[in-house]
Amino acid sequence: AQRTPSWCNIQPWQIVMVSGAPLNALRERMWQHARGGAPASPDFVFPPNYAGAHRDRRKVCGLQLYQSLDIGKEDRAAAAEQSLENFRMFGAPHLALIFVDDYLGFYGALDCGLYAMTLMLAAHSLGVDTIAQASLASYPELVREQLALPSSRKLICGIAIGYAEREHAINNYRTERAPVAEAVQFVE
Repeated sequence: AQRTPSWCNIQPWQIVMVSGAPLNALRERMWQHARGGAPASPDFVFPPNYAGAHRDRRKVCGLQLYQSLDIGKEDRAAAAEQSLENFRMFGAPHLALIFVDDYLGFYGALDCGLYAMTLMLAAHSLGVDTIAQASLASYPELVREQLALPSSRKLICGIAIGYAEREHAINNYRTERAPVAEAVQFVE
């Protein structure tokens, strides 16, 4: 992932790899914080809502996820409990937290997104599973405090790293992708 291209080769990503006791402490603190109903306060504002195809795709993704776990759409308590598993990093033994210095703005964050994808592809090539988690960016102050990081580092996302339990139902559903014609306009 260190070979990921970036604007003017600035390589803005700052990765904090967390494992063992520090990860368990972060996991418990984030889960308790989210479980207590703390409002999200991300460094990079989450979309306030989704419209059109984006809303439809998000809805289908959520329905498929909960259906794979036999959670009906009327069972809000079970859905909420499952959602909280994000803050336990799904039990993964390792966590990569992706940060960028705040002054680098959008393009620094974009380069970090490229790094995140490259890291995930590299792990996959070695048989290691990952899941990108924007939800972990909900509480950046908590993360910075827990890991003694400066406030100038802005949290983009986390990536849970480990080996998936293949027999678990959640690891057997797949989201669909829009056809190329919906995403790409060819001009000749």
